[in-house]
Amino acid sequence: MLNQFSRTELLIGAEGIEKLSKSRVAVFGIGGVGGYVCEALVRSGVGHFDLVDDDKVCLTNLNRQIIATRKTIGRYKTEVMLERMKDINPDVDVRVHNCFFLPENADDFPFEEYDYVVDAVDTVTAKLELIMRSKAKNVPVISAMGAGNKLDPGRFKIADIYKTSGCPLARVMRYELKRRGVKKLKVVYSDEPQIRPREDMGASCRTNCVCPPGAQHKCTERRDIPGSTAFVPAVAGLMIAGEVVKDLIAK
Repeated sequence: MLNQFSRTELLIGAEGIEKLSKSRVAVFGIGGVGGYVCEALVRSGVGHFDLVDDDKVCLTNLNRQIIATRKTIGRYKTEVMLERMKDINPDVDVRVHNCFFLPENADDFPFEEYDYVVDAVDTVTAKLELIMRSKAKNVPVISAMGAGNKLDPGRFKIADIYKTSGCPLARVMRYELKRRGVKKLKVVYSDEPQIRPREDMGASCRTNCVCPPGAQHKCTERRDIPGSTAFVPAVAGLMIAGEVVKDLIAK
């Protein structure tokens, strides 16, 4: 009988669809990359999700984030993503966590329940904790490296962290993971040299902040505010989703 996943079933079979429907994927970071991960996974038939982010939709997100519209500005990204996922598949089970993942609250997350972890957060501290927690529970994890200040979506690749090159974030992560004894980690990264953002005070978040009132974390907390586009983070997110689906149906 035809259903919303029939075209996917033609490629991965009924058994693959069944595996995806029973899988729980935790997506940490529901931004430019993480939003497209969620979009592709729910359309692929993944049945259970944990969405983790404390950020709210900002006007400056409209250029690249799939959940960002004029109507969603000021709302939690997790809750907007939940509504969108329910519109796609009313039967999907989604747990939202409106918080920023840190070593201090890592015990609040049931890693043993996850079939896959997607790291789409921005900070090295959070990434390292996510990876170490996932590895400790033998949960597959894939990590997004730097997608900011890039223009060529064709330069993204899936690789082990120790085989990456040309990505400053990946370089830092390689060093820190090696210190912690992590021997491998699947990542999506771009070897395109980073573009230095132009100094335009009229387009500067530092002088013209439009973050929603009450936002706990603002982009101005960063030393450098990266430029981005509609197509670069989307490609990274879709590549991650493809790897997650492939790995889940192979289990």
